[in-house]
Amino acid sequence: MIKTTGIGSVLYAKRPGDGSAREYAASCQKVLGGLANICIEYSTKRYRSNCINWGIIPFTYADDNIDLMVDDYIYLPNIRKLIAEGVDKVEGFIIRNNEKRSIILKLENVSKAEREILLAGSLINFYKNKLQS
Repeated sequence: MIKTTGIGSVLYAKRPGDGSAREYAASCQKVLGGLANICIEYSTKRYRSNCINWGIIPFTYADDNIDLMVDDYIYLPNIRKLIAEGVDKVEGFIIRNNEKRSIILKLENVSKAEREILLAGSLINFYKNKLQS
């Protein structure tokens, strides 16, 4: 299981990607180990697309009372499989102080092509894989 478990950072914001953030934030997040975003909604489609192109999973969560804290862990079992299967809701677990609680995250309107980019890890990897096949 350790070989198939990724550890990275997650950004939570109510409405990320406004202003200049939509151009550079996703690449900066990836450099800092970003694997996913959780928000109520993305402020621009461009920022959401940039996240996907950098391999950052664009989750939404409708309630602004998500109760995430610094140093919490979010465990998403079988996330690669779920993305590949095209699911639009993912059950995960927030782990804090050796206690866990369930959370349902949405993967709304993620196209088949976007899912392939996420599974490749980034748009660059996606094109590299296409050239090698």
